[in-house]
Amino acid sequence: MMTALQLADAGQNITLVERGACGKEASWAGGGIVSPLYPWRYGEPVSQLSRWSEGVYPTLALRLLEETGIDPEYRQKGLLYLNVDDDDAALHWARQLGKPLERVDAAFVHQKEPEAAAPGGSALWMPTLGSVRNPRLGQALRARLAAMPNVTLIEQCSVQGFIQRQGRVVGVDTNQGEQLAEQLVVCGGAWAAQLLEGLNVRLPVRPVKGQMIAYQAPPGLVQRVVLKDGRYVIPRSDGLLLVGSTLEEAGFDKATDEEALVSLKRSAENIIPALADCPVAHHWAGLRPGSPEGIPFIGALPDFPNVFINAGHYRNGLVLAPASTHLLVDQLLGRKPLMDPAPYQPTAARLA
Repeated sequence: MMTALQLADAGQNITLVERGACGKEASWAGGGIVSPLYPWRYGEPVSQLSRWSEGVYPTLALRLLEETGIDPEYRQKGLLYLNVDDDDAALHWARQLGKPLERVDAAFVHQKEPEAAAPGGSALWMPTLGSVRNPRLGQALRARLAAMPNVTLIEQCSVQGFIQRQGRVVGVDTNQGEQLAEQLVVCGGAWAAQLLEGLNVRLPVRPVKGQMIAYQAPPGLVQRVVLKDGRYVIPRSDGLLLVGSTLEEAGFDKATDEEALVSLKRSAENIIPALADCPVAHHWAGLRPGSPEGIPFIGALPDFPNVFINAGHYRNGLVLAPASTHLLVDQLLGRKPLMDPAPYQPTAARLA
């Protein structure tokens, strides 16, 4: 949807084909943290997209609220990292980029989040980190696209194959008929590889299941994102507290299970002990588009120059979306690219 919005803003005519409902897969299922969980552990290709995208969300959220009346609830309350075992590397990374990140003690953690458990090791504080209520972001994007005269949304419409004429892809065949286009963009998340099999393209993107839970807590119990031992608690304005997430190689299975529920509750209550007295209101799963090193594929296919990909963002789809879509639209429209597109191109070597 973000690709469609940027193309529509540029005056293009877009048809968006969605096999289900727009914004109801991984972009709905995630937590909405506007940063990789441990950003210093990523390579430059992911970091470059992330740095640019982080600065876009405040303006994007305000724009969508004004245009649609739906509030994506962007919050910039910072993030507390508890029990970080590579804090020296984190601080070095932050100093290289000029990002505010500091080592803090248990008293500081208690001041910021009185209900958080005391850190057992080193703790870090990043005041600039934000989060967004991703289901609301999806609703707002869909509402804006539906109101734009140069955008056609076709939901509950599954793509069954590509239409080729004289060696060129000219559209897709769907369960609602043919859809023809001059240029095509495949951004099917965990399903992108399945779609591209119809062109004999082997995209190394696979589904990686993540289960999450949400507690219904008193509003204000937690004010900011708290991350500990790879698990996190994310507060919403109405008291909902999201906890995630598992990492499971389970194919396209989105079932939830008791083992994950117990594990997530244990993690949540190790971060915020008071959650032991709050009910779990929701438990769900989504499928991330896993890719080698988490580096997305952004660009045209080598053998089909009018077929573009934007897929394989793994755990950082929402985080990287503004930059990824901008970079893709630059290529679609022949504009000067936002950044060097080379690391993200779906070259023969990356597709091998």
